[in-house]
Amino acid sequence: MKLLKALATVFCLVALCVFVVPTATADEWNRETVITFSGPVEVPGVGLHTLPAGTYVFKIFDSMADRHIVQIFNQDKTKLYTTILAIPNYRRHSTDKTVITFRERPAGEPESLRAWFYPGHQWGDEFVYAKPRAIELAKEINEPVLATPVEVADAPIETLKTVPVEAVDPKGEPVELAQVVEPPPMAADPLPQGASPLPLIALIGLLSLGGGFALSVVSRRVV
Repeated sequence: MKLLKALATVFCLVALCVFVVPTATADEWNRETVITFSGPVEVPGVGLHTLPAGTYVFKIFDSMADRHIVQIFNQDKTKLYTTILAIPNYRRHSTDKTVITFRERPAGEPESLRAWFYPGHQWGDEFVYAKPRAIELAKEINEPVLATPVEVADAPIETLKTVPVEAVDPKGEPVELAQVVEPPPMAADPLPQGASPLPLIALIGLLSLGGGFALSVVSRRVV
């Protein structure tokens, strides 16, 4: 009888923990990150294309297998500066800190935002520029840049979810995406780590609650 009561208590505690943990780690799925730039930074996307030096908040608005929608806010998240289309990019080793990469620009020009990696993740976000600007950047740095041929200056978010994405070389010719973003190794999970585990967690929680309730009923009958 005592064993059954103890098991019932354990099941209920497990269920409680399962439902509480997602709230405590809410930033994990949207990867909300506070980033400070010491100088102006060029960014792609819908909205302001040059961020002055300052502190900003990066967040994943929507996460799909083949692309992400990233938004950049001011520090207190009261103003949205830009909404950016990004393609998942793989790195072989994760770090415990946020990593932002840039493309070097001519002296006096703001650095160009390239990619964002969240701490502990091997999957990051390689940002996509409008094709005319992507070709200009490719010429400056002499390497391919991700581009979309669709004008995204005023594009709604739903459009960003479906616009074509390509890589363009300094001549403006399309090249393989693999020249810009690194494909995962064969053994790697094909889904980016940003995929939400909430449906599975909810199922485990429901099963745990059900198991605890059933054991409680059995323990009463034994008494």
